[in-house]
Amino acid sequence: MSLPLIPLTPAGPGEARRALLARRIRLLVAATIAYNVVEAVIAIGAGRAAGSTALIGFGLDSVIEVSSAAAVAWQFAGHDPEAREKTALRIIAVSFFALAAYVVVDSVRTLAGGAEADHSYAGIALAAVSLAVMPGLSYAQRRAGRELGSRTAVADSKQTLLCTYLSAVLLVGLGLNALFGWTWADPIAALVIAAVAVKEGRDAWRGDACCGRPTTGSGCADGCCANQSHRPGVH
Repeated sequence: MSLPLIPLTPAGPGEARRALLARRIRLLVAATIAYNVVEAVIAIGAGRAAGSTALIGFGLDSVIEVSSAAAVAWQFAGHDPEAREKTALRIIAVSFFALAAYVVVDSVRTLAGGAEADHSYAGIALAAVSLAVMPGLSYAQRRAGRELGSRTAVADSKQTLLCTYLSAVLLVGLGLNALFGWTWADPIAALVIAAVAVKEGRDAWRGDACCGRPTTGSGCADGCCANQSHRPGVH
């Protein structure tokens, strides 16, 4: 007589693999922090020199990115990272909301007739470098975070990805200003980025960042949490 098959739930990564993933996330977070500190100094300095609110805003975004990465670093510095997850998620969420608020205020002010910025080739070069560097950091951290089941690592990778979008916006805005003197393109695109930041901040606050539990193999596929609703502290 045959017995009914019992579906088995795949086990998460073993202790050795989890330790490796945690170390990888710490290294990626450290690299993100170091790069964004340099990026903030250059962007704010170049923005002040050119009178560019877009560049200064980009530099402040880098500061917010550092706070988000520092939250993840703080979480994984403890003996029980999962116990610190809820607090770290709230810090990341607040950083998203702060970024969105700044972008909206700055964009509206620019559209209402703010001072026009001078050309900044240093800013263009910085935006191009960031556009090349940030996607790789975001992908690596998101992949490790999904396999480990860390919502904070995935949420922080989204913050890094948002920095990529802002780099593209900055590059287009500075480029159009340098080539054609168009000052309206940057604030319009930045308002779209602000809407994305609000959504990601809301998801991080609720703990909806994919994934909410460890996986096996290559980790979660894109959209793995499409039909799930996770909350902080659920694994």
